[in-house]
Amino acid sequence: MGCWILNESLSIILVSTLAWARASAVCLNFNCMLILLPISRNLLSLMRGTSSCFRGPWRRQLDKNLKFHKLVAYGIAMNATIHILAHLCNLEYYHWSQSPEAEGLVAALSKLGDTPDETYLNPIRKKLKLETRLYFAVLTVAGITGLLISLALILIMTSSTEFIRQASYELFWCTHHVFIIFFIGLAIHGAGRIVRGQTAESLLLHNVTFCREHLAEWQTAARCPVPQFSGKEPSAWKWVLGPVVLYACERIIRFWRFQQQVVITKVVSHPSGVLELHMKKRDFKMAPGQYILIQCPSISSLEWHPFTLTSAPQEDFFSVHIRAAGDWTEALCKAFGAEGQALKEPWSLPRLAVDGPFGAALTDVFHYPVSMCIATGIGVTPFAALLKSIWYQCCESQTQWKLSKVYFYWICREPGAFEWFADLLLSLETRMSEQGKTHFLSYHIFLTGWDENQAFHIALHWDENTDVITGLRQKTFYGRPNWNHEFRQVAYSHPSSNIGVFFCGPKALSKIIQRMCRLYSSADPRGIHFHYNRESF
Repeated sequence: MGCWILNESLSIILVSTLAWARASAVCLNFNCMLILLPISRNLLSLMRGTSSCFRGPWRRQLDKNLKFHKLVAYGIAMNATIHILAHLCNLEYYHWSQSPEAEGLVAALSKLGDTPDETYLNPIRKKLKLETRLYFAVLTVAGITGLLISLALILIMTSSTEFIRQASYELFWCTHHVFIIFFIGLAIHGAGRIVRGQTAESLLLHNVTFCREHLAEWQTAARCPVPQFSGKEPSAWKWVLGPVVLYACERIIRFWRFQQQVVITKVVSHPSGVLELHMKKRDFKMAPGQYILIQCPSISSLEWHPFTLTSAPQEDFFSVHIRAAGDWTEALCKAFGAEGQALKEPWSLPRLAVDGPFGAALTDVFHYPVSMCIATGIGVTPFAALLKSIWYQCCESQTQWKLSKVYFYWICREPGAFEWFADLLLSLETRMSEQGKTHFLSYHIFLTGWDENQAFHIALHWDENTDVITGLRQKTFYGRPNWNHEFRQVAYSHPSSNIGVFFCGPKALSKIIQRMCRLYSSADPRGIHFHYNRESF
């Protein structure tokens, strides 16, 4: 009742803009509580590991954490804009209620506080000329923190664009951490207590229903003593305290992992600008499809970059394949002696820090009876660990899987890009043949960039038992795949099945694959269903 009267008293002066300001403030607090949760990688990995709580559709939602983070950020921007505009209107109403044009209950409420020892409802006082609209918008606690919050939000939003992130990751990293100022400003924003209302004690003595109709009897009638007002206590800090503590724990864990020693055991330079690193770290445990964050302090003390693990859990090391595709990755390849240079001795290699491993969409491959794995170019790295794990488990004849069939698609432009991965595919194909499981894994490799000389050479050797490009028994296709044909064939071969589709590649192709999943999924719960999963860090 007290909160209702607090808003009721003030809404007489501020009309509907008070409701807009309060509603947007609550939504803003709620969104600020959510914004840090999707980027808490350790929390997400813990939730992903709790399979009893997160299965099926719920589990796939964890892979959309970055999309959810962006949606919450848009919600913060929208509610902050509404909140600012509503309070600017409130200042206009406050100012107008002190003008000669105001009359009735609005004027009576605004004039309270003109005499000594009398509390007020309208913070713009007629006797204090400094307390103008500009004063409250700029020089009060609410005004100063409001400006800081707005500037911080603008910096965060503008630096999060794709152009800024690709041009200068450090600029993105630094400006993104302005959220600390944003949260501090938000926590103390209401400390000025400009929004005021009638106190609970005053409500017991003041008959609101009677007194609003008998303004002349205020102070004279027993039921109408002068109402007492106070400011509302700030509550935003209650919303953000939990997520901030969680984020601080994430930073502490990363700092602890940063201090742990990472031993680089092997460095391999592959064609097409791909660097392979083998590493060891104490108590490091992984699963196929997981990824790690890598920092090289000699290159940048701020940047952490995600890379999918390409080693299998059965190996005594963990590895990543890094393609030189930007300033940081190019500097890393150069620091490790790649790009045609002589590889350095292990003792002369720069120090690396590793955070993780963290769960990703690909860890769910073994949860489906049939899986389609689709990769483009270097996007094949998430599937390297999966294929290696399959190879090792094929060596164990007693291994029982729910997974009975894997369709592997790889679309690549240059034939040289296949060289570093061809040995794994060849050894896996050989192992499958020896174990009598040739039906388990089906390769579909597409080469999209080739010239006339290559075409002639391919045509000349087409009748050979192995492919002229990869050396595999399954032949390489040339050109882009017909996804309608591929999905139709899979749907025909596996009726009434749940098929997991896992993709790592560009957004344009991702939309096509996602559309194919919807198109070929049955409306009947007993029919075939394609479940789309995309790798995202």
